[in-house]
Amino acid sequence: MSTFDEERSAIAMACRRLAEAGLVIGTAGNVSVRIDDRVAITATGARFEELTATDVSIVDLDGDHVWGELQPTSELDLHLGIYRRFGSTAVVHTHSPVATAVGLVVDELPCVHYQMLLLGGAVRVAPYATFGTPELATAVAAALEGRSAALMANHGAVTHAGSLQAAVDQALLLEWACTLYWRAASMGSPRHLSAAEQEQVVVQATARHYGSTRPARTEENR
Repeated sequence: MSTFDEERSAIAMACRRLAEAGLVIGTAGNVSVRIDDRVAITATGARFEELTATDVSIVDLDGDHVWGELQPTSELDLHLGIYRRFGSTAVVHTHSPVATAVGLVVDELPCVHYQMLLLGGAVRVAPYATFGTPELATAVAAALEGRSAALMANHGAVTHAGSLQAAVDQALLLEWACTLYWRAASMGSPRHLSAAEQEQVVVQATARHYGSTRPARTEENR
């Protein structure tokens, strides 16, 4: 039986990165990666700042335990619901402080910076439901429709992506966007990008291959 050593080690490293960035304190969060019909996911009660591969369990897509000595996180339904609905490869759930605070006061984080288009634009806030319940999993999945990030009212934040690194990067970006919004809102009413402005960003980013490195232009390749 495969124990997915590489994936479990990657999850442990991602958890420590999130803790170092201040997005997670203690055991407040969970991370998972899907490998075909299996999911590697952090164990309940695991502390992010010291998490190791042995703190990652393996379950199937029905949530049945496949490998590992520890029970998976209480938010297992949340992760499985996202995998079933969107076919993602990785899910990151945190209680990052600014994102959680913003989710206490807005129903949607508006698109206040073009970088937020990497999250799908404005970020919805899923209505509150008790942690670990099917109701929470359903509410979050709905808020993620067409998006790679969502806030969770009175709870935290979640991101999903086609790779673990991307899901972690999106969690960091979401916290940055929430921090930007919070600071701007303390001074007045933050402006947000219109649909037309967002569309132009996409056009420009596509034309300029935004976010990727390219060889410098020289006389030979002009």
